[in-house]
Amino acid sequence: MISEFERFGMSSSRVLICILQILGAAGLIVGCFVTPIGILAAGALALMMLVAVGVRIKIGDGFLLSLPAVLYLILNSALVYLFLSCE
Repeated sequence: MISEFERFGMSSSRVLICILQILGAAGLIVGCFVTPIGILAAGALALMMLVAVGVRIKIGDGFLLSLPAVLYLILNSALVYLFLSCE
């Protein structure tokens, strides 16, 4: 994983990204009980995946290497929609 962050040019941000992803996952769990937290967590994770897709495009990764970020972007966007429809 460290080599991937170096390849992305984001090696200095990897700890921060890891912490944000853990907080986002925790926010999704809490969001099952507190809808606004779920909306914020899913939205933040979707935004993070949108940036990830952009980074993948910028460094020239192909579709298959970018696919996980695209799928997580779609998943978190769907969660935002679901959380909003529950409110």
